[in-house]
Amino acid sequence: MRSSRGLALRGVRNLRRLPSAFFPSMAMPVFTMIAFAGTFSAITQLPGFPTDRSVNWFMPLGICFGAAFSGIGLGFSTIRDIETKFYDRLLMSPVPRRALIIGPLLTAWVRIAILCAFVIPMGMLLGVRFTSGLLGLFTLVIAAVGVSTISLGWGLGLAFRFRDMRGAAVMQLTMFVVLYLSTAQMPLPLMHGWLHNVARINPATNILRLARQGLVLPTSADYMSWHNTFGGLIAIAGMATLTLVFARRGLDKLNK
Repeated sequence: MRSSRGLALRGVRNLRRLPSAFFPSMAMPVFTMIAFAGTFSAITQLPGFPTDRSVNWFMPLGICFGAAFSGIGLGFSTIRDIETKFYDRLLMSPVPRRALIIGPLLTAWVRIAILCAFVIPMGMLLGVRFTSGLLGLFTLVIAAVGVSTISLGWGLGLAFRFRDMRGAAVMQLTMFVVLYLSTAQMPLPLMHGWLHNVARINPATNILRLARQGLVLPTSADYMSWHNTFGGLIAIAGMATLTLVFARRGLDKLNK
């Protein structure tokens, strides 16, 4: 853990030294929230829509996008360290290899704390209202932490395999596809066709349900409940395990 903390502190210091590497993950949630909530403000008039505030629906999506970029942003940093040969020094150091994953993971969680502390008050200024109080806020933060963990594992795994900036495009594209092919813009009962079928089996749908359940109307089927919470937690646990194992195997190959 001492080595992991050292790597985490290095990652946090890089926020000050290279703010351009973190700024997109801060700007994306605000841009998404304002652009979508304004453009699709009339979406709340659809029969069965679970909230009367469009910003309530799109703020969790924006935070999940920011969480995803926070995770893969550390994948970009890892690629830069590999290209500059700094990672060779880390591989030669006498520390457990898991510290090279736990350290960036701790950094990702710090980034999420900063992200939520900035975006949630911005959302409340734009009209966001939590219908479940602090419990709804807690589930939103848990969803954000989960998405950042998943994206970190995916980003590190690709960084260890590509070892150059070719992997950056794959990191971003896959996160966009996974999130948009879910209930990103529309509740599942109001979706039709192939997109409904894809969103129904997409684990990101359960994570977004977890994030949003404290922001919908009490009469909604997606209101705060263990049933809706459980699916999101299972999706986070399953996807995080897969991506972190993917990262660890990539690190083992890099070490050879």
